[in-house]
Amino acid sequence: MTRRLVILAAMLLASGCGYNFGASGTNLPPSAQTIYIARFTNQTRQTGLNDEFMVYLKDEIASHKRLAIVDSPSNADLLLTGQVTQSLAVPNAFNSVLEPTQYARTLVVRAWLRERRSSKLLWSTSGMSDTQNYATVSQNVVNTTPTFLQQNLRSGDIARMSDIQTAQTQERGSRTQTMAGLAAHMYDSMATGF
Repeated sequence: MTRRLVILAAMLLASGCGYNFGASGTNLPPSAQTIYIARFTNQTRQTGLNDEFMVYLKDEIASHKRLAIVDSPSNADLLLTGQVTQSLAVPNAFNSVLEPTQYARTLVVRAWLRERRSSKLLWSTSGMSDTQNYATVSQNVVNTTPTFLQQNLRSGDIARMSDIQTAQTQERGSRTQTMAGLAAHMYDSMATGF
């Protein structure tokens, strides 16, 4: 029985698990070297949100060095199009008089990746999202979270801020983290097909 388990384990190790990491781009055609990222449309009420997200998406794709981003669709092997469909900030924690003390920021996109020459759809998503929580009062800011540590603030800075200043700085930080997280999730999904 023990011998069978050892043989089975060796066979599983030799065959691999079949999971691939997004950086290698195993879902992308091997011949694809370039990508054109069309300006996503903005279906939210926040002007320029799509352009802001595009910066994060292009940075994420470029950071993996699998595809070169080109400025013209005629020079691209792949075309990525999409829409920013929703941007929501919903209160999810309250104080004793029911004033919001924390919000959840969510950004939602739809996107399509096609081969340029054949127009073959390689990947799509009908509603990919990322959510980050942020505090609106200094008492709720947790200064050991990765989101807080990536900001240019110290815990003493937060303690001296008014609630409005705290809410604004934390909202900006969550917006950045939401866009970066969604861009990373999109690239991984595109590249792996998951």
